[in-house]
Amino acid sequence: MLRFLWRATRGYRLRPWRSPYLRWRIETYWGTPAEEIQRGDFLRFAWEHRRELSRFLEWAERMD
Repeated sequence: MLRFLWRATRGYRLRPWRSPYLRWRIETYWGTPAEEIQRGDFLRFAWEHRRELSRFLEWAERMD
């Protein structure tokens, strides 16, 4: 599970809300344009969708 997060936040580990990849993923899932996603938006998204994100990380681990 952590391996995917480690790879997805490469270069942005201390500021994952600045990761172009994660911003793009949130944009395609949530509909908010990636360039408008700020720290609060990222954290709110992660909190509100924590169960879905957890299931996704478990799936990504199985696929790896």
